[in-house]
Amino acid sequence: MKRLLRVTLRWHEYFLASSFGHTQSKSFALHLTHYLITHMSQVTEFNEYRQRMNEKIMAADNKVIKRFFNLDTNTYQAGAVDVKTKEMLGLACSMVLRCDDCIKYHLGKCFEEKLTDEEIYEVFAIANLIGGSIVIPHFRRAVEYWEILKTEAVEAAPEHHHEA
Repeated sequence: MKRLLRVTLRWHEYFLASSFGHTQSKSFALHLTHYLITHMSQVTEFNEYRQRMNEKIMAADNKVIKRFFNLDTNTYQAGAVDVKTKEMLGLACSMVLRCDDCIKYHLGKCFEEKLTDEEIYEVFAIANLIGGSIVIPHFRRAVEYWEILKTEAVEAAPEHHHEA
């Protein structure tokens, strides 16, 4: 995927540079290429790292750690409070606690639960209100990650081919 992205972006870089023929276009294309290559796979990298490390942790076969992980998993299952609401609570708490990995995890879960931009920004507002201005850098990174989640989902969606 990264290789295809690089080839596609290099083509766009060439197109921008040759179409406009000035260094600003070349500079813009290079910056855009670098940004997209580095950020487009953040979701995959985060999820793969998390899974790999969780497997390593579980392989230690520590009963207390296994029970804690199980408690965490079961807490976010549907109960008197639905999963969507629990993930919004988890996100707000993670932001207030300033845990970037936790924020990414709960953003991913909120995305799976199909939160709208309006809903996610209300969660962000609550977290900022409760946590204060120290949460703002984490809020910025949360917005960036939310946008990446949406972009990657659009790009991963199968194209619809209409037969004539």
